[in-house]
Amino acid sequence: MEDQPSLSEPRRPQNLIWLLMPLALLIAAIGWIVFADPFQSFRNGAPPVEGVTFERTILNDQGLRMLMRAGGSDPMRIAQVQVDAAYWSFTQTPPGDISRGATVWLDVPYPWVLGEAHAVTLVTTTGATFTHEIEVAVPTPKVTAGQLRFQALIGIFVGIVPIVFGLMFYPVLRGVGQGGMNFLMALTIGLLSFLLVDSAEEALELAGNSAALFQGPVMVILVAAATFLLLMAVGQRGGPPTGLALSTFIALGIGLHNLGEGLAIGAAFAAGSAGLGTFLVLGFTLHNITEGIGIAAPILKKRPPLWAFAGLALLAGGPAVIGMWLGSLAFSPQWGAFALAIGAGAILQVVVQVGAYVMRSNNLGLETFLRPSVLSGLTAGVAFMYITAAFVKI
Repeated sequence: MEDQPSLSEPRRPQNLIWLLMPLALLIAAIGWIVFADPFQSFRNGAPPVEGVTFERTILNDQGLRMLMRAGGSDPMRIAQVQVDAAYWSFTQTPPGDISRGATVWLDVPYPWVLGEAHAVTLVTTTGATFTHEIEVAVPTPKVTAGQLRFQALIGIFVGIVPIVFGLMFYPVLRGVGQGGMNFLMALTIGLLSFLLVDSAEEALELAGNSAALFQGPVMVILVAAATFLLLMAVGQRGGPPTGLALSTFIALGIGLHNLGEGLAIGAAFAAGSAGLGTFLVLGFTLHNITEGIGIAAPILKKRPPLWAFAGLALLAGGPAVIGMWLGSLAFSPQWGAFALAIGAGAILQVVVQVGAYVMRSNNLGLETFLRPSVLSGLTAGVAFMYITAAFVKI
């Protein structure tokens, strides 16, 4: 009797055919739609849908320089440029039609006036108009070594200095008992929860100003979820993080949020709001002091080496410097939203890890969060962050 083929045996040639067949049919269908244009009979002469997003505006001694992204259904062309209701000559780089999703630079030799508002209107060949408001005209900072050093100094003052101040409470905090530890860890959860909401709100706000093709809100959710899952997978390798490992995750989440704070301050300076920038610097410094205490909480039982404290401060505060540079020199809404979404996902992962750590250390499960020390810590963390955030919300 001949052996019958096993159902579990792989049939590689047949599987390959069934894999390639639907792909080939899909490619053929797409090619037919593109080249045959079966929807031509439905056209009634209406102009194509057009969209423009202004991603960056530079003001210098040559006039206005704007980076714009096209978002229409068909390639579009800029026919005229108005500034303050007057037509001006302009140069487009690269020239010609602008494809969907493509970006071009527009240079307009307009003699803008320091401190005044200006309105720029683009007119396309179809007659559609798109207006961009320049609320306060000020020279855009140039990329110089001195400018980068100054921004780095501000970023250090905003990000690293308050973290160091918070870590300096470490010797005093080491003597707390279990109730004190519960309070400090809950304080960490409270301040991180506030940062989570704050990051998500800012990310969604920036996403709303980005080009439609980026699908801003969806991008924010997907990036935050992917970051959360990735960090959870990394954090669970070798068991739940404790001690210095948990402090490192807390510092990473805070650092990614501080990247967003640096973006805000850098954008404020680039827009000419020097007073606003100074106000934000002072507010963020006060706002971030408790973050150092939150980073120190998991390592109170075992004293790490001094270099570990320096590394934690740099990890949590250093991204503020990068944010300053990006915010003032090359900021765009979609990448700002992307960065803040990463921060939101990282902070959510840290909240989950710290919450699990508190439950393990008390052996009570979710009932741990009903303890007075934990409830008071959560309340104190959220309240402090909410009150100090009033200094940085304009």
